[in-house]
Amino acid sequence: MDSMRHAFGFLTILPVAPADEPPNASSRTWFPFVGLAVGALLVGLDALLRLGLPAIVVGALLLAAMLIVTRALHTEGFLDCCDGLFGAYTPDARLKILRDTHVGAFAVIGGAALLILKWGLLASLPDGARIGLLLVFPCLSRTGMLLTMSLFPYARRAGAGTTLQEGASRWQVIAGLATGALAGGLFLGAGGLVLSGIAIIAALGLGRWITGLLGGMTGDAYGAVNEVGEVAILVSGIAMASALANLFEAPFW
Repeated sequence: MDSMRHAFGFLTILPVAPADEPPNASSRTWFPFVGLAVGALLVGLDALLRLGLPAIVVGALLLAAMLIVTRALHTEGFLDCCDGLFGAYTPDARLKILRDTHVGAFAVIGGAALLILKWGLLASLPDGARIGLLLVFPCLSRTGMLLTMSLFPYARRAGAGTTLQEGASRWQVIAGLATGALAGGLFLGAGGLVLSGIAIIAALGLGRWITGLLGGMTGDAYGAVNEVGEVAILVSGIAMASALANLFEAPFW
């Protein structure tokens, strides 16, 4: 279970793995499972907060909880990508900006838009699909992230994401995809399987676009894939639930 401990230690604030032992490819097999655990935490917190707080406040607190439990790891990668991908015109220049610790205008604008959007989505979760979406969306976004790690080259010879390529195997991807599909189907039925497909499409589309700009993926790019995936899944899930509720005059999840 060392690979699972390293996955939790890398993706969350839980001190379950030595800091001097970076995760490898076997650890990434557990990324969707870590997302499911984060979702379970959100479900419990949501049930508690809704006892006495309005939806808009619950959404803000759920977002804050996600940032804390993940150390804002993926959000930080998204911010860096906003600066790097939009702030230069060549792969080398973009990679150089990605290594810069300063925050530029693109990161500020992109980060504000991301957080406001996620806050609104978390505050707007429909009751009929609320528990299922909270459980599944962090799992499916990390499934998409796992897929990009396997299908697209790494842009640097050294970096935070290089260790995740060591010992890579197609079975790790299959296991991760199975985790995401099973979670989606179990907690959201056919709608969950549709959301699994949306997560995969969003990850592949963003991964291909980033690879075209950088010549490959980076650790920051993986974070951006996760953040965009979370938004895509929440938007799609809420839209599907609302459409089905209007069609049948009741939730159909």
